[in-house]
Amino acid sequence: MSAQGTPTAAGKATGTAAGTPKGAWTVTFLLFLFMLVNFADKIVVGLAGVPIMTDLKLEPEQFGLLGSSFFFLFSISAIVVGFIVNKVATRWVLLTLAVIWALAQFPMVGTVSFTTLLICRIVLGAGEGPAASVAMHAVYKWFPDEKRTLPTAILSQGSAFGVILAVPLLNWIIVNHSWHYAFGALGVVGLIWVCAWLTFGQEGPLENTRVLAATETKIPYIQLLTSRTFLGCVAATFGAYWALSLGLTWFTSFIVKGLGFSQSDAGWISILPWVFGATIVILTGWISQVMMARGYTTRISRGVLGSVPLIIGGLILAAMPYVPGVGLKIVMLVVGPGLCGAIYVVCPPMLGEFTPASQRGAILAIYGALYTLSGIIAPNVMGTVIQRSGNMVDGYMTGFTINAVIMVGSGLLGLLLLWPNTEKARLTRSAAPQAGALKGVVSPT
Repeated sequence: MSAQGTPTAAGKATGTAAGTPKGAWTVTFLLFLFMLVNFADKIVVGLAGVPIMTDLKLEPEQFGLLGSSFFFLFSISAIVVGFIVNKVATRWVLLTLAVIWALAQFPMVGTVSFTTLLICRIVLGAGEGPAASVAMHAVYKWFPDEKRTLPTAILSQGSAFGVILAVPLLNWIIVNHSWHYAFGALGVVGLIWVCAWLTFGQEGPLENTRVLAATETKIPYIQLLTSRTFLGCVAATFGAYWALSLGLTWFTSFIVKGLGFSQSDAGWISILPWVFGATIVILTGWISQVMMARGYTTRISRGVLGSVPLIIGGLILAAMPYVPGVGLKIVMLVVGPGLCGAIYVVCPPMLGEFTPASQRGAILAIYGALYTLSGIIAPNVMGTVIQRSGNMVDGYMTGFTINAVIMVGSGLLGLLLLWPNTEKARLTRSAAPQAGALKGVVSPT
């Protein structure tokens, strides 16, 4: 019999028989702040887009390259670190990532060239690539599966609040001082989080990484990575992240250059998509958990709940270029991409349903590495479309229409492929004979 053969052993190894330990919400809050800093770091280039393009005399294609550069090492780093956290405590990995973020900001405080800015963004992206998957993996060590949707939503809120709180402060620094100092402020905030994590951060007690690695029945990675739910999560979130990366890089520039607002006003308008997105994320997490408590399958309470908003959001964004008035355009640009937030809440728990805990860090990281590839493509596509368009506003509208088509397509793929409950049963059945064969080799008696 395996080490998980008894209920007691299984409960200790996976946490499924345990409640929520003391300290779980403290760590969740610290990881929420971790994601807050993460997205404040991401947004600063887009927020300061017009001053940066003016000071460094950048063309739209160059600025699109700058936005994409953040993702050059993002996926590679995510995969490498994902396998590391299968065996190494997440507490120290998270600490290392946050130190890299902070240090990558300080070179921008002085006078910089486009090349220096580009290199620093690449380094920052390498440090931030694993962030979301490692944070999710860390928080899942504090909550059993049936209680993971809400903490997942809270972590996802770090991205929204990172923008909601940071944009007014960073924009004030940009308008009243310099965009250079906005980067320096983020470096200081990053170091403050490092100190807080050193003081209060802990490893979750529900899963022992080394014990699970030695005792848990494994499922071949090829089966996990080719499962329809994994592919569905990658496809659906790819479309959502296309919208997010456009928002990070081009939203503020569109408000200033496309719609004619001042930099100061654009800073406040740039908060709106994140306020709406935060509402969607919290609602999705709460509704999903309520539906599961009432007996709905995870196909419905996670898969369908995450995919349908993508389709609706894409249709709203597709209609945006054709509506009259600046105000209505902003509303549709806020609501359409904002609905994408639902998919971020449901996909990590769905993958956690059928992935052994000792392999979960790598699977979440590979998932993140694949869907964030859209972050390399989307800002560059928008920059190229704008530069080659006869009219700047028309270029923006074409770029947003491309985004709308991708959102609808990714949502439809999500509806077709996301079946986590049946996936779990299928993979568990296929893993059982392999575990039995391995047992016969190791212990032939």
